[in-house]
Amino acid sequence: MLRRVLSPPVFTHHCFSTPVVPYGSGNAHRFEVACPLCYDLQWRRLLAASDWRWIPSHNGAVPGEPAKQDENSRRGNWGNQIEFILTSVGYAVGLGNVWRFPYLCYRNGGGAFMLPYFIMLVFCGIPLFFLELSFGQFASQGCLGVWKISPMFKGVGYGMMVVSTYIGIYYNVVICIAFYYFFMSMTDVLPWTYCNNPWNTPACVGVMDAANRTFANATSGLAAVAVEGVAAVVNRTKRTSPSEEYWKHYVLNISDDIGNFGEVRLPILGCLALSWVVVFLCLIKGVKSSGKVVYFTATFPYLVLTILFIRGVTLDGAINGIKYYLTPQWEKVLDAKVWGDAASQIFYSLGCAWGGLITMASYNKFHNNCFRDSIIISITNCATSVYAGFVIFSILGFMAHTLNVPVSEVADHGPGLAFVAYPEALTLLPVSPLWSMLFFFMLILLGLGTQFCLLETLTTAIVDEIGTDWIIKNKPIVTLGVAIIGFCLGVPLTTQAGIYWLLLMDNFAASFSLVLISCIMCICVMYIYGHRNYFKDVEMMLGFPPPLFFRICWRFISPLIISFILIFTVIQYKPITYNDYVYPGWSLGIGFCMAMSSVICIPIYALYRISRSPGATFRERLRNACKADPKWGPALREHRVGRYAPMVSGAEDGLEVLPLKEKEETKEKEELKEEEEARERKEDVCLTIQQGSNGSTATQNTPNPAVA
Repeated sequence: MLRRVLSPPVFTHHCFSTPVVPYGSGNAHRFEVACPLCYDLQWRRLLAASDWRWIPSHNGAVPGEPAKQDENSRRGNWGNQIEFILTSVGYAVGLGNVWRFPYLCYRNGGGAFMLPYFIMLVFCGIPLFFLELSFGQFASQGCLGVWKISPMFKGVGYGMMVVSTYIGIYYNVVICIAFYYFFMSMTDVLPWTYCNNPWNTPACVGVMDAANRTFANATSGLAAVAVEGVAAVVNRTKRTSPSEEYWKHYVLNISDDIGNFGEVRLPILGCLALSWVVVFLCLIKGVKSSGKVVYFTATFPYLVLTILFIRGVTLDGAINGIKYYLTPQWEKVLDAKVWGDAASQIFYSLGCAWGGLITMASYNKFHNNCFRDSIIISITNCATSVYAGFVIFSILGFMAHTLNVPVSEVADHGPGLAFVAYPEALTLLPVSPLWSMLFFFMLILLGLGTQFCLLETLTTAIVDEIGTDWIIKNKPIVTLGVAIIGFCLGVPLTTQAGIYWLLLMDNFAASFSLVLISCIMCICVMYIYGHRNYFKDVEMMLGFPPPLFFRICWRFISPLIISFILIFTVIQYKPITYNDYVYPGWSLGIGFCMAMSSVICIPIYALYRISRSPGATFRERLRNACKADPKWGPALREHRVGRYAPMVSGAEDGLEVLPLKEKEETKEKEELKEEEEARERKEDVCLTIQQGSNGSTATQNTPNPAVA
């Protein structure tokens, strides 16, 4: 790569003790550069065209300079900004983009659902995403350390950790099932193609079975295949597909009740161990190792989606599935439920309030443009959801065409789509094991991208909270410990009742609790810490203040939308079911306890913090508990400028944060004092030189009073 740089001139600046060579953008006649530490745009110089030359740049470093190093050498940074963007895309783009969004879209008006979806993205998704990225990047701390901004609200960070723990436990179980299906696809014939297996029941009817019977009779062509398949479906009072029976009776060997755990499914347990080992190895060096892995895990799913899309749209009936997916039903735009689903999908899809966004951004360099990153990642996430809908519904349209049934009868969401409906559709394709391997490999990568961030969130929070040199040096041991605990807690989900518990955690662990956590975070940052203070922090970090639109959203619009999501979630609540199974009341109670366990951290820690804060009255203790910690601000000393610059004062507290103007005035006074002292010393030296060796003074220019 070639880079346009200066060769001879150097500059001095108040941020540096020695002259430095600046780098920036400009043209042949003018070179204007911002100070890399404080972004002082007045640091500039006009140069002639002869001052420019082209030299090669290796790893972003100029020859003769040291190679690029981490800005935060103690904690580490991303290798480059692409790693952060790919990791964040992998975190946001998960299984929900494939198995939830397409279903919500067709259920809520098809193409008409896109209108409220993108409105919610603009007014809620992107602003909250930017808020969390800027929050973590400014403090260079995980989801616990950032709450030096207002120590009383540190319980919000603990709530984020609890949510990430729940999600990390069951998310890896889904990944391990995808691993299992991936391995079982390595055959000539997919095991869920026919109904002639020991686990099948008399109710099983497979399209390929009907096709085989027709070919055996050899009485007609492809038309007879379709007729025979439809006849088999119609003649059955209740059809179950081979893929459904393979899922229920072989993979899960599902029990009849959530309390009946039965035995551990050893193949699933082995895949769960494999999944945790993969996650641990990818995070063994923290963001240094995961940042390299995401070059593959975050990009390859798009290649697989494109391959499946091209294959899907070339199939008969694919256009019907896509029409069903996109045909707008504009009357549904007036339905409040559609707007609630759109807001919920945006909120949960972007991973807000999980703690992962704060954690990933904390490894950015201080002056990274996280505003740009938040827009890129948010739009990429939503575009992926829409794109995945084409992939899913083109194949489902082909399946509905083959079965001669409406698309609505084969459409599904969640595990039912990933492990029943879509696998059955893949059996209808030529070389079906290849397409099955590609599909489940894509699910594995999508899940791992999210799982990396969930585990890193927990590990970073623990390491930052303890903060000793030993634990920072031995962070891989912490990662291993968290992975082992996660594996042990996931073992019950591999039993015969595991699917019941998985869906229970999915419905309660990350439901209204996330909404409450996000709402409290907005209130704390904007109203307890103060929106003006936070806007100045962002300006100091980025070099420009947050755009007016985002300032309005942070203060007013986004909290209102979050409140709307919370109310909608409560109003629309229905007891969860799995197929025909209705969860008993005691299991729903456990689900509510899981949901409340993350929220209860907030008031408990707030009361603890108030009790430990100084003050004679409760009001004084409350005020001190809400006040920002003196350590709040940029993590590195060179970034603590302006009101974060440490200055020694005569106060009893010893260290005091003074505004930049007072700091400069104090510095000027000190410099004047030093100049006066130097002048006095110089005068004393001159006086000594003028004296002779005998102690007499030269008086050529001094009049003699006696003569006068």
